[in-house]
Amino acid sequence: MGFFVGALCVILLTVLVVQVGKARELASELRADASEEYEVNKFQAGLGVLFVVSFLVACVISFIYYIPTSLGWGPNTAASEHGTEVDYLFNLTLFFTSIVFFLTQFLLFWFAWKYRGQKGKKAIYWAHNETLEMVWMIVPSVVMTFLVVGGLQAWNNIMTDLPSDAVSVVLPNDDEEGEFIEIEATGSQFLWFLRYPGRYGQIGPKYFTQINGSNPVGQTWEDERNIDDFMTTQIVLPVGKKVRVRITARDVLHNFYIRDMRVKMDAVPGMPTYFIFTPTVTTDSMRRRLSARTEWQVADKNDATKQRWETFNYELACAELCGRGHYSMRNLVKIVEVDEYLAWIDGQEGGELEETTLTDGTTKLVLKDKSIKSQYFSKIYQTDKDPFTKANIEDLEALVTNKLLVKRSLNEAITQRASISDEYSAEYETASNIVSSIRELFNKAIVSTDVAESISLVEKAGALALSLKKEPSVEVLEETVDSTAATVNL
Repeated sequence: MGFFVGALCVILLTVLVVQVGKARELASELRADASEEYEVNKFQAGLGVLFVVSFLVACVISFIYYIPTSLGWGPNTAASEHGTEVDYLFNLTLFFTSIVFFLTQFLLFWFAWKYRGQKGKKAIYWAHNETLEMVWMIVPSVVMTFLVVGGLQAWNNIMTDLPSDAVSVVLPNDDEEGEFIEIEATGSQFLWFLRYPGRYGQIGPKYFTQINGSNPVGQTWEDERNIDDFMTTQIVLPVGKKVRVRITARDVLHNFYIRDMRVKMDAVPGMPTYFIFTPTVTTDSMRRRLSARTEWQVADKNDATKQRWETFNYELACAELCGRGHYSMRNLVKIVEVDEYLAWIDGQEGGELEETTLTDGTTKLVLKDKSIKSQYFSKIYQTDKDPFTKANIEDLEALVTNKLLVKRSLNEAITQRASISDEYSAEYETASNIVSSIRELFNKAIVSTDVAESISLVEKAGALALSLKKEPSVEVLEETVDSTAATVNL
């Protein structure tokens, strides 16, 4: 209501000023008084100067006021490696255009004041002035050259694709420059289909004729690279790791946009695009940055029990008007530490152990059927459309089984440590070291693609967990000759 009243007052004041000016001009014409005409010109020119000064001051004040929400300013510096280059170019462009804007706007109204109509004054007519023409041609040309060349260099740096020998993996090794994470985003009215590769790190191929209710992106199940792919409703990425997003669309033009990462690329039906970036600020770190700002230390409008900074999340949006439901194409983006990312990957892959009884009466842990959460196991496995045999999937099942066995050893070690009452004792410190060692083995088991290596991880984790037990209930883990997974006899 207050805004409406204020706007109405401004409109009425403007109308009043215009009408007063018209009345004075009409009175001057009726009296045919030259001095009156000069006074009108002076009055109008003065109003113009007052307006432009007020307008330019308002521009500066509004810019300062909106700094907390302006990209590249205040707390909104880029949260990706390439984003600083984008911000620099925007700010450099803003610097030069601001000079031109303030100069031209001021001169426009100042000229109206300086050369207002006066009796006996005659305007100077310049038909040609080479010096002036050279100045307004050369200066803008030089500035534009630097801006365009800088923009092209930034574009080439940001948009150059990865080399052909680069390898897509679940978690890039810091020592391997050619490794990266690849995910896929498919725009559709009105949601994003987000697909991750499984532990083998490669996204499987797809084809639009395969799209149906149970196969929303058209994965071709005949290709083994699709066996471990999984889909999710949010993007979770590790900080400091290079990411390549494969961007496509199912129907109309969409746009893949993560504002804080300075990531923006069209999703075009029938023409895959991509964007490569490296996140540099975790979600938690950004929240801590925002918590120091007073404008974020207020109650959140959707949750009054929390402050704004506590509910902050990066988000993926569609930046292309794609229809009535365009506004709903919003997904959360979480940038996390490596351990949290691996824990999330573990949860997305799934897997569950169950006991089975052997012929000799003993029991062992095996992978529960259909407990892997990939699209293949959820939609196609053991149906009439399943193109694979047990031989095609046994390595993946073995790797998941061994991961779960390492996880079991980790949980046993954590439980054993919790039973130690004195957290400052040497025994507790030893247990903590063992837990940390098993956790490292578990992280390796999450991304391992080698069955022999994963069996070794199970054996090491089991031995470490066993060393914590006063009365061991688990026998030494053994690698069977005819199996690809380690066994645990109970």
